[in-house]
Amino acid sequence: MNGRLIYLMGPSGSGKDSLLQAASEPLQARGCRIARRTITRSAEAVGEDALAVTDMKFEQLQATGAFALHWRANGLSYGISREIDDWLAAGQDVLVNGSRAYLAEAHQRYPELLPVLLTVALPVLRQRLLARGRESLEEIEARLARNEQFWAAEQGEALLLDNSGPLEQTVQRLLQLINQAPVARP
Repeated sequence: MNGRLIYLMGPSGSGKDSLLQAASEPLQARGCRIARRTITRSAEAVGEDALAVTDMKFEQLQATGAFALHWRANGLSYGISREIDDWLAAGQDVLVNGSRAYLAEAHQRYPELLPVLLTVALPVLRQRLLARGRESLEEIEARLARNEQFWAAEQGEALLLDNSGPLEQTVQRLLQLINQAPVARP
């Protein structure tokens, strides 16, 4: 019996990295692996536990088929290692930190994936983005506008997970969503 791909997505600043870190142990306890992303971002960048590579190295990895999933967003390249296919084949569920814009392609490759959209109230999201200090006010406003577009497009397909409140509540709700979602395994 194959495992299920859990495809977590959400706007920058929604707390995906914090959620993945906080949910790591409870997910592992239920037999779910969290895939580590490869990103063309500096290793000194604050945030998720990702493998930072140069653009050239990313292109080499992509050319050799090292990625099960890969995409470009916000000027960076992102990849999920092919090892997730082995984990899924072994019956393990796998959670990936995906891209909202890449969901259709991911769904095509993994038809049984469980899409989870991490949401956050707009004022909270704006505050988090400002506090990060990574982007200009104009870039933040552009992100917020893109978020509204994605929100409208994805409401019907993805399970919604609100991260506007305490992180512990979000972790518990994530575990509930995963446990309650129908499992369509061959």
